[in-house]
Amino acid sequence: VFNAKTAELLSHHQVEIQQKFPKEGWVEQDAKEILKSVHECVEKACEKLQQLNIDITNIKAIGVSNQRETTVVWDKTTGEPLYNAIVWLDLRTQSTVERLLKRIPGKNKAFFKFRTGLPLSTYFSAVKLRWLLDNVEEIRQAVDDGRAMFGTIDSWLIWVCICGKNGGVHCTDVTNASRTMLFNIHSLEWDPELCRFFDIPMEILPKVRSSSEIYGLMKSGALTGVPISGCLGDQSAALVGQTCFQDGQAKNTYGTGCFLLCNTGQKAVFSEHGLLTTIAYKLGRDKPVCYALEGSVAIAGAVVRWLRDNLGIVKTSQEVEKLAAEVGTSYGCYFVPAFSGLYAPYWEPSARGIICGLTQFTNKNHIAFAALEAVCFQTREILDAMNKDCGIPLNQLQVDGGMTNNKILMQLQSDILCIPVVKPSMPETTALGAAMAAGAAEGVGIWSLNPGDLTAVTCERFEPQINPEESEYRYARWKKAVMKSMDWETSEAPSNGDTSIFCSLPLGFFIMSSMIMLIGAKYVSG
Repeated sequence: VFNAKTAELLSHHQVEIQQKFPKEGWVEQDAKEILKSVHECVEKACEKLQQLNIDITNIKAIGVSNQRETTVVWDKTTGEPLYNAIVWLDLRTQSTVERLLKRIPGKNKAFFKFRTGLPLSTYFSAVKLRWLLDNVEEIRQAVDDGRAMFGTIDSWLIWVCICGKNGGVHCTDVTNASRTMLFNIHSLEWDPELCRFFDIPMEILPKVRSSSEIYGLMKSGALTGVPISGCLGDQSAALVGQTCFQDGQAKNTYGTGCFLLCNTGQKAVFSEHGLLTTIAYKLGRDKPVCYALEGSVAIAGAVVRWLRDNLGIVKTSQEVEKLAAEVGTSYGCYFVPAFSGLYAPYWEPSARGIICGLTQFTNKNHIAFAALEAVCFQTREILDAMNKDCGIPLNQLQVDGGMTNNKILMQLQSDILCIPVVKPSMPETTALGAAMAAGAAEGVGIWSLNPGDLTAVTCERFEPQINPEESEYRYARWKKAVMKSMDWETSEAPSNGDTSIFCSLPLGFFIMSSMIMLIGAKYVSG
């Protein structure tokens, strides 16, 4: 909850959402658990506000921000999800992508780039939805019966919170729609040709609206009757929250993944260095759409969660900073966390995570340091690509997100980029951006987005503390490690699990010929 005049954070509450990994490479979330967490956060944040003697009737608008590509399909008659939400990181659709690529001239992943801004990848919603239609009978039947609704998480939450099965509003905003691969980022409409290519029925898609307008009123809970009037994908929300409203302004958000966005104004700029073209925001029905270049890294905060949950070398995420600080170096150990392949600038789904440069001296502290360094090296890669595309190098990096509370990480980032890193004192700018969009909506009008009215933000600044030569040496070693992570995985399964030595043709030929020669020699000697 924010003060619309000062942008001051008044109250907040967070709930960690459980991720499910039913098979290798699969990542799912329970859409009903996400909804429950939202209701809990609303109630708890309102309780905390009342403890501060602030009347919750002062809350005038609600904004929604969400992880963008995560895909859910639900039944509009029962209001129930028909399958777990497939998370943006999920890799199960690799074979779907390869099958679709065969239908594109030259198997060109960038075939739809100038229409969507995106390469054909497991990352985006269209291939997740195609997988659901191919593999979940309940969803196919619901589509045939006219009961199915598709959406990213914003669509699901808004539909449920505004009446649900009793007349819920099925909508999304332009920023989320631009991440589906079904949306034309120039006409700002669902593209019939793209829907035909992916074989997606257009009637299950939500209506696309601006990022700042009244979609409807909350139907229950502490905020019943309050308009939901802001909707932005998380990275666009952070761009707004950092007030990056001018061409060339950029921010980097450190969350589950890492996302560097640079505002390119009302012109869609297409990258030659592996970045995405995406919609930054459209702050009102009659306002112009603004675009951004984006560098997307799949694994940032997720690597810390992996150290905690999978390796068990820490009990809390905060302990990683302590471990790294105790050694102050990775001692030549490099960690490429390509758990879901590599995103920008490589777009290489065959890559897998590696830790290399290990010696008998390496311990968990060095691995913790290497994990933090990996986040910084990945940011360096996408920043280099951004500088090449924009032609004007950034002279400082504005950052936000939960990981920016880690001071070791922020100092490392400055050292590896060789430029200052600037962190706002209130790091959750994603929530702030959603609140700004909601408060600025026509019919609400309590938050001015005019540049002269925006509040100056207090910041913490991190300056480079190592020389550029050392930074370049470490970065070159990282790039070497990245090359070793490539081409690790294929979607082709081994045939019938045959592990016989005869499945290797040269070895089989050698053994057979040796046996024949041996038999022949015995025969001659006989």
